[in-house]
Amino acid sequence: MKKLIRGIIQFHETRRQGYEEAFSRLVLGQAPDALFIACSDSRVAVNVFASTDPGDLFVLRNVGNLVPPHGNPGGTGTAAAVDFAVEKLKVRDIIVCGHSDCGAMHAHCKGQAALPEGSLKEWLQMGVGPEAAGLEVNEASRRNVLAQLEHLKGYPSVGDAIRERALGLHGLWFDIRHLEVLYYEAGPGRWTVLDGKDGERILGGLEK
Repeated sequence: MKKLIRGIIQFHETRRQGYEEAFSRLVLGQAPDALFIACSDSRVAVNVFASTDPGDLFVLRNVGNLVPPHGNPGGTGTAAAVDFAVEKLKVRDIIVCGHSDCGAMHAHCKGQAALPEGSLKEWLQMGVGPEAAGLEVNEASRRNVLAQLEHLKGYPSVGDAIRERALGLHGLWFDIRHLEVLYYEAGPGRWTVLDGKDGERILGGLEK
């Protein structure tokens, strides 16, 4: 808490003026480009690895970057965030971002029977599922991203927006150790590092 308060003081004293113009616009309302669904893991710092500014993303974070299947009674909060972002904010894209060394995926790799008891077990059961048992944790994490993208397609608001205004669904995966972000290319079914060469190629495809 002390570090947090010191950071707030530093922002107030040395950095606040640099953001005054941006927040003077944001006080009138938000119009984020995308809904960004990420893990609550403190190492997943999207503002760092994606160089985002305030107002760029509507962020939803939870343990394991999960999207409960539509209608699941344990997913009301997530469903509300998805519907708000899609129907009210009219985001153009939804991104599910997994990451390396994910604690939730470590639990999945040990098998469903090994999941911790209580509310955490109920939540994690909506993850990648039994197929993760025995997998290497990072492979399970990447498969989990794809599973959550499939869950999103079951949301009526998402399905309508895909058909009516070409809402985009995207998978990202953050490699903490190597500071690389991978993008899932659905056509060839592969994860590709977003570097200067392949990143620009992927970007070109999205702009068509």
